[in-house]
Amino acid sequence: MSSVLLDNWELFRIGFLTTIKLFLVAGVLSLVLGTLLAACRVSSLPALRAVGTGYVNTMRSTPLVLVFAFLVFAAPKMGVELPSFFWAAIAALTAYTSAFICEVVRSGINTVPAGQAEAARSVGMTFLQVLGIVVLPQAFRAIMPPLTSTAIALLKNTTIAAGFSVVEAGSIPAAMAERGENQMVTLFWITVGFLILILPLVLAQRWAERRVAVPA
Repeated sequence: MSSVLLDNWELFRIGFLTTIKLFLVAGVLSLVLGTLLAACRVSSLPALRAVGTGYVNTMRSTPLVLVFAFLVFAAPKMGVELPSFFWAAIAALTAYTSAFICEVVRSGINTVPAGQAEAARSVGMTFLQVLGIVVLPQAFRAIMPPLTSTAIALLKNTTIAAGFSVVEAGSIPAAMAERGENQMVTLFWITVGFLILILPLVLAQRWAERRVAVPA
């Protein structure tokens, strides 16, 4: 069984390295965009609330595969050229995941007592200052567990990129089939690889849950 992994180590290494890159880059971008969308959703301006709500509802109702297909096939025909399939995958994962992060962040914002924001505004803080200095630091402490769950979902969603010419972990089975390797063993090692990647996130989630737990 180990020979399948060792004989094809370079393929596994490249595949999982690309998966990690997809996860890290899309994760950071999704966190930034999702937080901005959450700010729009809690804004006092109706136009910003409408933009945030419309984006979130649209993305959460659209299968991720269709987001990939649009950015890979349709966007270039509309004049939107992305540097490579890798960056098209980054854009698709970011656009999709940010909608879910937005709702997680918004739920965290709602846990912060409204009186704190009102007190901050009363001393002359702007909306962005209230959000960045008073509200978001408390909100992120409360949302770490669900935010970690969203990160785990993002990591697993990177496998969809294999269907759009991105050489990552999800593309390994097809390459191994061409080499005549045992598919069951191949899937076993891919599963082990994802378990290794997901385990730190699960441990981080449990740690975060203990940190935010209310003592009995």
